[in-house]
Formats: sequence, C-alpha cells, structure tokens
Amino acid sequence: MSANENKDQFRPEDHANDNFLLTTVVGSYPKPKWLNRAKELYQDEDHGFDEDDYQEAKDDAARLITNEHERAGLDVVVDGEMRRNEMVEFFAHRIEGYEFNGPVKVWGHNYFDKPSVVSEVEYDESWLVDEYKFTASATDRPVKVPITGPYTLASWAFNEAYEDDAELAYALADLVNEEIEKLVDAGARYIQIDEPALATTPDDHAIVGEALEHIVADIDDDVRIGLHVCYGDYSRIYPEILEFPVDEFDLELANGDYEQLDVFKDPEFTADLALGVTDVHVAEVESVEQIEENIKKGLEVVPPEQLVVSPDCGVKLLPREVAYGKMENMVKAARNVEADLDEGNIDIERGTPTPADD
Repeated sequence: MSANENKDQFRPEDHANDNFLLTTVVGSYPKPKWLNRAKELYQDEDHGFDEDDYQEAKDDAARLITNEHERAGLDVVVDGEMRRNEMVEFFAHRIEGYEFNGPVKVWGHNYFDKPSVVSEVEYDESWLVDEYKFTASATDRPVKVPITGPYTLASWAFNEAYEDDAELAYALADLVNEEIEKLVDAGARYIQIDEPALATTPDDHAIVGEALEHIVADIDDDVRIGLHVCYGDYSRIYPEILEFPVDEFDLELANGDYEQLDVFKDPEFTADLALGVTDVHVAEVESVEQIEENIKKGLEVVPPEQLVVSPDCGVKLLPREVAYGKMENMVKAARNVEADLDEGNIDIERGTPTPADD
C-alpha cells in the first residue's frame, strides 16, 4: 500500500473536497468531572461503589468523549484515554516485570509514581484491545490507538533488571509489537507510538529507531503507524528520524510559534507530517482563521497529501469546553484550507527557509 493509500483509507465517503487533510487528536482529553468523582468513590470502600460501577462510569465517559470528537468533526477519533491515568503508569501496571514502590519527587512539588523494572518484562494479557473494541463499537469513524512507546516506558522507570535502558527498550518494543498484532486482529488500522522522552534525550534517537523496527516487525503495510514526539530541539533528531519505519511524525510546533519549522524543510520531509496547529498550553480557543494560517505552515514542508492536522499534544489539562472548541475550529479550518486548495487559491513554495527578521 502506498503512503497516499495508507492515509486515504481514513477519508470519509462523503468528504466534500478533492483535497483531504486528515484531522485527528493526539490522544488525551479532559475527563468529565463526574468520572474523577466515580474514581474517588471506587477507591473509598465505604461508599459501596464497586468495580462494576466504576467500569460503567468509564464506559460512559469513553462513549461521551468519542461522541464529542464526532461532533467536532474529526476524521479519526479516540476515546480521550478515559480509562488511563498517567501514560507510563497505565502500561507498567499491565506488564510483568514492573513494580511500584511509591511516588518520587520529579520537579517542584510534583510527584510521579515512578515504577521499577525488577525482572524481565513479559507480555501477559492484552493492554488495549478491549478499550479499542469498545470505542470502535461506539462510533462509525476510524479509531486511533495511542500507545506509550518502549523508549519512554524504559526511560521513565528505574531499571534494575537490564544492562542498560536500550536493552530494556528493545525488550519492551517486542511486547508492543505483540499488542499491536492483537489490535490489528481486532480491526485497528491506526496506531500512534508516543515517545515524549525522546524530546528530552534526543541523542538517543538511534535507540528509538531500533525499537520501532521491533515494533513494526510483521505488521501489514495497511496499518498506519505514527510517532508522536513532544516539543524539544528537533534539529538534534532531524533528518535522522526519516529513517524510522513509520508513516507519520506528529510534531509539537504550535507551542514554539513554528520557530523550528525550517528544520524540516531541508532535506525534504518524506514521511507524512501530523502538524500541531493548536497550542495545548494556551487555555483559549484559536480562531478558525488563525488555525488556517497554522495549517498553511505545514504546506511549507509537505504537499497536502502528506499533511495531517491535529493539536500539538494531548489536551487533558485544558478546560473541556476549550478543548472541544479547539477541535471544532481545527476541523473547520482544515475543511476551509482544503476548499482553497481545490480552487487553486493557495500557492506556497515548499522547502524555502523563512527569511530571518532584520
């Protein structure tokens, strides 16, 4: 399957424009306040709110947020990670070899329940298949599955069992591969690997690349594999990341007002670019017009057939109405840019560095 076919499989049958800028989200979304309250009731045994009650609450939240993504008009939806807590903790609880010994202080007054790898990691039961099946049953739109990547799962844990973090990351990558195979068997066709740790340790990009080779082994070409990398010094990983075996790179560029856009213009960006066009660190909704201009920034790097439109990162820390407004305006902006492309109203020269300010 060609790169264009890989992306076009998610094109809605009733899509109005000839051009197609796929719209999606990175993953996390604000949880309804009542879901947090349900968790508190479940953890407090005195209230008689049992596991079945809590499961029902999570199901309701997943259905609600999936529908919210549909109403915003997204082409590919997720459930907002309603069943997950922190991105490492969720998976560490499901992988044999990890254990938890209490929170550790990470910065300021913030604490993180950092796990330890105390023995060889092993795959037991599926991590995400039930989550995927439920979300897919709640929508008629394609569903993306975000998975915390093996490099981050290794880097954000105490390694007490392997010679180094690279060896641990490769072992974890084999487990991620097993999970993706089960997700594909269940019908999933869009997988996103989240590697926020790469942004803080970019010199380890070769480890991430090798781990991705493990992840995609024997996965069919029609399964779209994306890599999300949070904001960092992208010049330290580009163009090396073009060798990674993924279909798209999801990059956080709105946060830095696209100051790093030129990094990706030379050499040519050969993969699909999932461009962050709304800033998740700003709790106000960008106008449709502003997001249109942000989308056009992406067209300076790749042609329309290689461009995907998404927020910068997960939006779980935003007020829910702001998160929804950003998604809704993002979709409107993408459809407007598509229409302008159809009409020949956009003429952007790709690969040309932005002139420096005098």
